[in-house]
Amino acid sequence: MADHERGLGELPVWNLTDLYSSPDAPEVKADLAIAAEAATDFKKRYKGQIAPLAASGGGGAELGRAIGIYEEIEDRLGRLISYAGLLYAQDNTNPANAKFYGDIQERVTTISTDLLFFALELNKLDDDTFAAALKDPALAHYGPWLRDLRAMRPYQLSDELETLLHEKSVTGHAAWNRLFDETMARLTFEAGGKELTLEAALHRLSEKDRTKREEAAHSLAETFKANLPLFTLITNTLAKDKEIEDRLRGFEDIAQSRHIANRVEPEVVAALVDAVRRSYPDLSHRYYAMKAKWLGLDRLEYWDRNAPLPQSDDAVITWDQARDTVLDAYGGFTPEMAEIANRFFEKGWIDAPARAGKSSGAFAHPTVPSVHPYVLVNYQGKTRDVMTLAHELGHGVHQVLAAKQGPLMADTPLTLAETASVFGEMLTFRKLLAGATDKERRKAMLASKVEDMLNTVVRQTAFYTFERHVHTARRQGELTSDDICRFWMEVQGESLGPAIHLGPGYETYWCYISHFIHAPFYVYAYAFGDCLVNSLYAVYEKAQEGFAERYFEMLSAGGTLRHKELLAPFGLDATDPAFWDKGLSMIRGFIDELEAME
Repeated sequence: MADHERGLGELPVWNLTDLYSSPDAPEVKADLAIAAEAATDFKKRYKGQIAPLAASGGGGAELGRAIGIYEEIEDRLGRLISYAGLLYAQDNTNPANAKFYGDIQERVTTISTDLLFFALELNKLDDDTFAAALKDPALAHYGPWLRDLRAMRPYQLSDELETLLHEKSVTGHAAWNRLFDETMARLTFEAGGKELTLEAALHRLSEKDRTKREEAAHSLAETFKANLPLFTLITNTLAKDKEIEDRLRGFEDIAQSRHIANRVEPEVVAALVDAVRRSYPDLSHRYYAMKAKWLGLDRLEYWDRNAPLPQSDDAVITWDQARDTVLDAYGGFTPEMAEIANRFFEKGWIDAPARAGKSSGAFAHPTVPSVHPYVLVNYQGKTRDVMTLAHELGHGVHQVLAAKQGPLMADTPLTLAETASVFGEMLTFRKLLAGATDKERRKAMLASKVEDMLNTVVRQTAFYTFERHVHTARRQGELTSDDICRFWMEVQGESLGPAIHLGPGYETYWCYISHFIHAPFYVYAYAFGDCLVNSLYAVYEKAQEGFAERYFEMLSAGGTLRHKELLAPFGLDATDPAFWDKGLSMIRGFIDELEAME
């Protein structure tokens, strides 16, 4: 059924011409050739010369110029791989898209191999030589990038081994990632007499009709079970691949590489996880017990977890209504935020329809600073879809603002990358809640928001715990499907509580979580971002004057500052153990309000 026939209106699709007009456009071949030649010339000019340059008079200035050339090459390569990746996300069942994506991956990997020496030699500089060179303004400009680069210095391998790992990534973890994506895109789920995509089947778990939810849940479980050997093999292979590299580099903890990439201290993550797990009884357990009563059930089945309340408004929200809702909420915070977000609607930077072959879920892809981000959603006309749109546009606004930092420093650590997205969601929710004068509507909206927050904080923390179990156990040998399913049920039972019955079939639901495949241990960033935003929003409510300016400065910093520096202007400190309890208190407050309505 067409989107307009379902009452959604005309949904936009990407206009990727700001990257390239087509896969066979002459600019694609030209950019590959230019990047290859530039990388070869760069290697001839600088390989083996970094240490002598740094130690010479004026070495800082020359190194600064070298990084500038390196950055230009990275921008061109980033444009190529972004275009190929976005085409692939639009339809990864299209053989031409898959081939183009694979070919570009190989070419970019080959070209960037000539650049690999640069970071390795920069990290070999001794601290005194590095500090002296860094006094030159040309090099000091790249100080934040160099700081993060040198965080990996203790774990750097030999040049030969680093090159081998880099070149084999295409046939290693990247190939297994692609196998997972293409398998997921081709799976179908029988429900309601129709063959559904993964996205459509998952969407049915939020239907009001309990029969439809149960039918979809069993269909998902049946298909996942049929493919369990493949997903188990993929998980085992990628976990072992990671263990090999972690062992070679000398990482002590299975998540250490993620913490370094996120520029966050392990003890901060441990404090977050501990605070959330301690709060399970007062948050998820308490809420789902209430929800069971609202639905007239002794306890929920797993397909009831995301069920709307009986009094929920199930009217379809058109695309135009969703756009206006988000832009109004953003504009209420600051007109500049709405203006940036509106560019995505006006200029074809959003791909919204759910369709076969398209990547499931949602994301905002920053591409490269010389272009602009693109947002992907699978819009179905529900309130949750509006919140997803607000979330991804928050990312988009963040990426637009951070672009001025350039290709090497615009990228934000995952823990802070979720700040703008969750803040955008909160602005939109508060705008909608303020307009809900009817008690039943307010209750339904609060319940929906609590569920979103539990999915972000409790569920993602449980995902992180699950990953730790899997990767720890994999070090002792290959895992069976039963092993992985057992870990899944243990952490889900702990996090969701006794009010939800996790019946047969649910043990397979770990299969479709793409973050486990593409970005091990990414998931705690969601909980980090949600709790951080809850604390940040409390500051905004107390003192709105000047807040927007400070907030935009934080987003514009991109990856140049650490979380401690970014949060200091707001009087917040994530290293304070009480910080996480403060963030969780907002969720607790919403549940208290719902409880008081009974």
